[in-house]
Amino acid sequence: MKKFNYRVIVFILAFAFGVVFSLPSLLQSDWGKKITLGLDLQGGLHMVLSVKSEVAIESRTKSIATTIKYLLDDQEIIYDNLAIISNGVTLELLDSDDVTKFKAIVQKELEGTTLAQNGTVFTIALTPKEIERTKQNAVSQAVETIRSRLDLFGLAEPTVAKQGEDKILVEVPGIKTPADEQRIRELIAKTAHLQMMAVDEDRAARASVMSEEEAAQYGDVILTDVKTTEKYLLKEIPVLDGSMLTDASVGYSQSNQPVINFVLNGEGAKIFGDFSGKSVGKRMAIVLDNKVYSAPVINERIGGGKGQISGNFTQQEAHDVAIALRSGALLAPVQIEEKRSIGPSLGADSIRASSMALAIGFLSVFVFMMVYYRIAGMIANAALIVNIFLILAVMSLFGATLTLPGMAGIVLTVGIAVDSNIIINERIRELLHQGVSIRKALKEGYDKAMRAILDSNVTQILVCVVLYAYGTGAIKGFALTLSIGIMASMLTAILGTYGVYLMLMPKLEKAKTYRHWFGIEESK
Repeated sequence: MKKFNYRVIVFILAFAFGVVFSLPSLLQSDWGKKITLGLDLQGGLHMVLSVKSEVAIESRTKSIATTIKYLLDDQEIIYDNLAIISNGVTLELLDSDDVTKFKAIVQKELEGTTLAQNGTVFTIALTPKEIERTKQNAVSQAVETIRSRLDLFGLAEPTVAKQGEDKILVEVPGIKTPADEQRIRELIAKTAHLQMMAVDEDRAARASVMSEEEAAQYGDVILTDVKTTEKYLLKEIPVLDGSMLTDASVGYSQSNQPVINFVLNGEGAKIFGDFSGKSVGKRMAIVLDNKVYSAPVINERIGGGKGQISGNFTQQEAHDVAIALRSGALLAPVQIEEKRSIGPSLGADSIRASSMALAIGFLSVFVFMMVYYRIAGMIANAALIVNIFLILAVMSLFGATLTLPGMAGIVLTVGIAVDSNIIINERIRELLHQGVSIRKALKEGYDKAMRAILDSNVTQILVCVVLYAYGTGAIKGFALTLSIGIMASMLTAILGTYGVYLMLMPKLEKAKTYRHWFGIEESK
């Protein structure tokens, strides 16, 4: 009974899979998933950003002040002169009996701070270690936030990576128009720092004539309305901030104007509800990136932790602001240190050069295998063709990004894939020279070559994993294509070619010149 040759079936299915799923990318058709070209191949936007980490310290200090105010009010501890100073907060307790209770609260709730006491006046300051950690967090958080914003924006495979101590590399492929470029830059640079701030009703009438220095004496800040340029005098310490926001989405007002609806977490909802309940008849400003978007009068306690930002947004502006809020506020603003718009002509040149290298490399290997190994070389060449189709198919199926180093990875894969068949063919030739039968030569040849091939390929895949885990965009592209190629070669060069030989075995055993199939000249 003839044994079922599953190897050749897998080989044929791999070929069919490769052709079907790689065609959309090869033909650039509108159907099916396609490979996304990277920045170096299709052009786009390249930026290097710097993070103003000192602003993160100010934001952290302001957040501590907000927390202290809420905790003291919640515990009914009487205090006065709560103010923000350099890297810390100062306040005075009016009842000396609350000192022990206050110290316990600070120790439990405010990590990374030191507490200094002068009578009933206390100063809570960030430790040097906490300051450094906050600066590092500002950069790391900026990387994650910018990446999240670009993902939510719908861009394919943007590169966002830390460079040095306080720099961020951003590469966005496929950005071709100045309008798209400007929109991306604004989305990246938007701090999206949301705050709820109480209006200083006692001095509100003097907001238009009061200086910032005078406002600071009362613990206030002066901010401008984004629509009317009206000035507002607001309490410097916010009621709550965007760190308590869990969702933001675009909605519409009763006049059908785009607005942004937001939802707070449990803690934020409680603070919002308690403050609104105690401040009926007063105003609370909704501030985004130090601009007042609205300052409604509180008519009743607002529960549920939901709010709304209106500001004459266009649909596009509301969408982008909602993305920025949903992805999280930047702990510190970023500024563009370097910007380059890479045109598609550079990508076209790169594609032509890489395609030429791939074609020359492929044809050179193809001709060598055919001349040196003859029919065995042709079988190896068939496996090589299937291998390339598989690489393109897998990358297309997962919408992977092909970069110039990625194309180099494909060229390198051509050499690696055929190397496995060279090892196998040489083992078979050695056995045939020893007078072993063709069936035994094939079995032992594949068995002996398998150990060397597996060791080599496994170590290469491990290196690719490390490159992908710790590399940036271009290195990731190289590691991805190379690892896919290595795994595809193990399927085609080992399993597939052996299946073809088993299929041809009856013909090989009948042929008197089967040694010629492997490039061995018959002795006269």
